[in-house]
Amino acid sequence: MIVASRYAKSLLDLSVEKGQLEAVYADMLQVKEVCENSREFINFLNSPIIKSDKKIATLKVVFDGKFNEITSGFLTIVASKRRESVIPEMATSFIEQYRIHKNILTAIVTSANGLDAATRQKALDLVKSQLNGEVELVEKVDANIIGGFILKIGDKQLDKSVARQLLNLKKELTNKALN
Repeated sequence: MIVASRYAKSLLDLSVEKGQLEAVYADMLQVKEVCENSREFINFLNSPIIKSDKKIATLKVVFDGKFNEITSGFLTIVASKRRESVIPEMATSFIEQYRIHKNILTAIVTSANGLDAATRQKALDLVKSQLNGEVELVEKVDANIIGGFILKIGDKQLDKSVARQLLNLKKELTNKALN
């Protein structure tokens, strides 16, 4: 959403200017978590029945004292402009823009059973050696890949799963049978 992205960019620029980027980033992670885990909070933000002043007061009660004053002030401004419904998308967009600003790449490793500590570290070291910048490793478990792993960084994917190898073998055998 363009509006959320613009608000997030403004918040990022302000937090960099004030030297509070890390604190605001931590706050936005919490906002995103609250939005993901509380359907009631999302319904509250989206409700056309609840007036803006009530929403602002509630946001202050929920977040003031827990958040950096830049974050609290910004959320108040967003609500006063009647854009509180974009807060979840704004938090997500801020986190994405923060990662771009800090040159942090996200590598997603999918395995059948999860990674042990040694394998996780090897994967992280491998990815770091191939890329410039920081790497955040996100693990996913998918029993359907049977074994091996799938590594995804941005729009690039390395599929070394047993399921992919079996599919490739099936295609190869089918092609040979047809010839």
